[in-house]
Amino acid sequence: MQAKDYPRELVGYGRSTPDPKWPGGAHVAVQFVINYEEGGESSIMDGDPASENLLSEIVGAAPWPGQRNLNMESIYEYGSRAGFWRLFRMFTELNVQTTVYGVTLAMARNPEAVAAMKEAGWEIASHGYRWLEYKDFPEAKEREHILEAVRLHTELVGERPYGMYQGKPSDNTLKLVMEEGGFLYSSDSYADDLPYWVKGLDRQPFLIIPYTLETNDMRFATPQGFNTGDQFFTYLKDAFDVLYQEGREGTPKMMSVGLHCRLVGRPGRAAALKRFIEYVLSHDKVWIPQRIEIARHWHEHHKPAAAL
Repeated sequence: MQAKDYPRELVGYGRSTPDPKWPGGAHVAVQFVINYEEGGESSIMDGDPASENLLSEIVGAAPWPGQRNLNMESIYEYGSRAGFWRLFRMFTELNVQTTVYGVTLAMARNPEAVAAMKEAGWEIASHGYRWLEYKDFPEAKEREHILEAVRLHTELVGERPYGMYQGKPSDNTLKLVMEEGGFLYSSDSYADDLPYWVKGLDRQPFLIIPYTLETNDMRFATPQGFNTGDQFFTYLKDAFDVLYQEGREGTPKMMSVGLHCRLVGRPGRAAALKRFIEYVLSHDKVWIPQRIEIARHWHEHHKPAAAL
């Protein structure tokens, strides 16, 4: 296949990354994401064929076709009942902003948590209508879920979402997100340390703000992942130190930190997260934005002058 026909972009910014011109001349933008998924995961009670099996203390769990897994359910319930509030207190007491990736059905089942997110002034981006694997969904059904996510999100929050992270996307997800028409960015990518533009509808540029699966507490729930809070802290610190130094040398980047209420919301892990946040706050020339702030900054300062 000729390069011009190949659907993937493997070159990116190449050897000369652009200066993002972060506010205040920041050497790095550190962006925290709280994934709020509890209550939107796979469950036969919501018509799914099997129980949830991902990202819990039961590493390597298998879905149970036609059955509830009460252990799995209670692990998820810890996230909404206790873990969320531990993270809420931590971020508000440290006066650090975050973006929530909110699964819409999960938010609908805990209005008090949504009220707290709004009280804190957090961005609430969409994490889809359900936390499901969309690769096998018919295009029309996924479109229906995206539209319902926006409708219900707007009803719950009082404002539509401007960012989208489906999390387990299909080949159609990005097209459907652009087609919906109201999103400023998508984060279903792990391809770069900076935002970038892709060709949207009618060749208009559409913004991708990459996310992360490595500076992410999900690695507490995967083989060859983090076993202790110290491992989590050390990995985050090393990533921050490298990016901060690159920024001092003239090539600032962004660092995403992915969090889950049922994982890092546990006390022994929350301690490591707090140490890392305090470490970041001990440095000058660090910008800690919401993802919507990065999106607006990129739209203002780095939008292509013409169609792609």
